[in-house]
Amino acid sequence: MKISVLGATGSIGASTLDVIARHPERYGVHALTARASSESLLALCRIHHPRYAVLSGMAEDPGLRRRFAETGTELLFGAAALERVAADPDCHAVMAAIVGAAGLASTLAAVRAGKRVLLANKEALVMAGPLVMRAARDAGAELLPVDSEHNAVFQCLSDHKAVRRILLTASGGPFRALPTDKLDAVTPEQACAHPNWTMGRKISVDSATMMNKGLEVIEAHWLFGAAAETIEVLIHPQSIVHSMVEYLDGSVIAQLSNPDMRVPIAHALAYPERIASGAQSLDLVLLKNLSFEKPDERRFPCLRLAYQALAAGGTAPAVLNAANEVAVESFLAGHLPFTAIARIIGDALDALGTGPAGDLPAVLAADAAARRTARGLIEARMGRAA
Repeated sequence: MKISVLGATGSIGASTLDVIARHPERYGVHALTARASSESLLALCRIHHPRYAVLSGMAEDPGLRRRFAETGTELLFGAAALERVAADPDCHAVMAAIVGAAGLASTLAAVRAGKRVLLANKEALVMAGPLVMRAARDAGAELLPVDSEHNAVFQCLSDHKAVRRILLTASGGPFRALPTDKLDAVTPEQACAHPNWTMGRKISVDSATMMNKGLEVIEAHWLFGAAAETIEVLIHPQSIVHSMVEYLDGSVIAQLSNPDMRVPIAHALAYPERIASGAQSLDLVLLKNLSFEKPDERRFPCLRLAYQALAAGGTAPAVLNAANEVAVESFLAGHLPFTAIARIIGDALDALGTGPAGDLPAVLAADAAARRTARGLIEARMGRAA
């Protein structure tokens, strides 16, 4: 099976390539992509020898093209090349691991081409859930969730009609127990210091605000056809139970493993079979306890905003996602306090509301409007603070 890894230089890309390398008799690498990390991508090409590499955020560079050619890899440039390798007939499966709205077009291209899509880009379903799911049905694409929570739910589902609740677990991030009056002063470095998982900076901040979990609620709605009121979030600091499904008879089925993204990646790669992931076995004897608690909405207002956007429907989830990306970027740059992330998102939702999301241009227009609005709100805030 030939795999294209979109977002190969990120943490999900690294875990995916680790699992692939453990099973050379089963898998090969068709394409690797990155936005602009040319040296990191070149190093991966020297190891995995893909047919194609893509630098989606860079213009044509003949010198770089020659360097990649020395590894036997053809280097492509620009965003359109992402869609090309995602839909390439010689590619059998696509790991969609580009963070944020930037991954929507290539994910949709893979779906429309009828691929097995290993979905680590939750924003594609948040922004354009109806479009992606309709395209998957029309093209016969296979969407397999890679987020640890959604992969856990997928593994626990046996009878969709008998589900009472889907329980998504969350670690609570680095500030779960921090007094709320101290949240204003937390730094990007503190927000990115996740207690259990190794992730990129943007996703780490989303975990700290629990917007990551809010986006996962919206993703779960589309992946599993679940009503919002049947999707609940529980804080589980140990990150051992990755999610649960409760059935009408009172049974609750959970998926457990050590916090290692190679577990869901290996499951999605080999489904319906099982392969070794390289993750350490879970030692239940060493576990002191498994605890659960309800999230505090005052501490995590982003979770409430995500439920509101899902209820509003249409373009509201795209607005939510875009405003969050802009606010998090501003926080990471030191221009916005941590607690203002949720305020910017809420104000953008209030300003733009929702509209029909019947096609990709409408979704992208809402995304662009939300980014303009969020940047304006941030600039106004910075002006008041000056």
